Amino acid sequence: MKQLAAAIVATLIATGLACANEGGMANAPPPRPREAADGLLFDCPEPQRSALPIAMAAYLRELGIDRSLVVQTQYPDGALSFRLDTAPSDTDTLTLAQRLHLQDERVGLPGSRRGTRLVRTVSRQEILLALMQHGRQTRLSGAACDLVALREHVALRQNVVSWVEELDWTWPEGQRARWNPSHWTQGMPTQPDRLDEALLDAFVHQNRYAIGCYTAAKLSYAHGILDFYRRIRKEPAKAGLIRDRLWRDGNPLAEIEPAAAWDFEPEFEPANREQPGKLLGIERGVAPRNFVPGDWAYLLNTDPVSSRKTGYEGSNAIYLGRGRFADFYDDHKHGYSYREKLDEVYQWRHGVFSRSRDAALIKPLAAADYERLSATPEQGGLLLDIRLTPLLFGLQPQPAQW
Repeated sequence: MKQLAAAIVATLIATGLACANEGGMANAPPPRPREAADGLLFDCPEPQRSALPIAMAAYLRELGIDRSLVVQTQYPDGALSFRLDTAPSDTDTLTLAQRLHLQDERVGLPGSRRGTRLVRTVSRQEILLALMQHGRQTRLSGAACDLVALREHVALRQNVVSWVEELDWTWPEGQRARWNPSHWTQGMPTQPDRLDEALLDAFVHQNRYAIGCYTAAKLSYAHGILDFYRRIRKEPAKAGLIRDRLWRDGNPLAEIEPAAAWDFEPEFEPANREQPGKLLGIERGVAPRNFVPGDWAYLLNTDPVSSRKTGYEGSNAIYLGRGRFADFYDDHKHGYSYREKLDEVYQWRHGVFSRSRDAALIKPLAAADYERLSATPEQGGLLLDIRLTPLLFGLQPQPAQW
């Protein structure tokens, strides 16, 4: 009898029907083709797939997430998705922390003189919940089709965000960038074999750097990702993989992201469209208010006049969770709300390049204006519908071009 019961349970798990009992998550029929499925999509053969429901339930329990918030769907071809039990029209992740009363986590980061500083940062709860919200699909396949890969990805995103929480770099305001000469020569490490130290120095001695927001974003991912595998995971092989990727073309801060991230620019070379990013991939068609902590988003300055001013072509924004975006220069108490970010870029067309100095030039926006500006530039807004996201290192095939 015990053997029969075990066999029945195994069959139920294999077909995805045991989740309500074993995992506490609701099951739902496929509402649409799996190519358009929202949330997390695990696309792998049966031996891997059968363990996913129980493993996901254990992960939710570990993070203290109510399993009734998650709906599991199995598609006819075997693909398995996990998404939030929200209305399909609810693609908003900006308010997840507020709606679900999520608490920040505290992490320790290396500081100057080998000290450690505590930083409040986004919770792993929020990162996972955002990945499961409607409005985008995150697909895990091949070697990445398991909960180990998902856990690693969530923790990696948290580490990137933690390093971006409290920044105070200097904005160069049209001047040449400034780098700490002890570690850098105009954006190139002075000692290639000490890349880790050079990247860390930019975050420990921030007053020695004057950089634009594009460079700031690239530094954030290069350091946050390498630091994750070197210091937190203590995986020398993966840390070595990251270093090799960064040095692939001899310039560790070049091509962090895919070339296609900039295909909207007039001077974009179509021949470069397939050039992969060293550390980041690209997701397209993402809903306007859908951001996962650790995303790199871009707001385009669509004004033909102010966009010609160096540094004001658009804004590179890293999402920190809790409805906040990175403030690389501590101009706004270490973070911007979504509306504040839209307003910042929009006001450039009115000559507002300093919120204090140019305060008299600010044109107040109404709620309808913010809704309009949330659309893509093609629709009259500012926000591109792409997100640049960390790759699944060691779990995805090396790009053929490499």
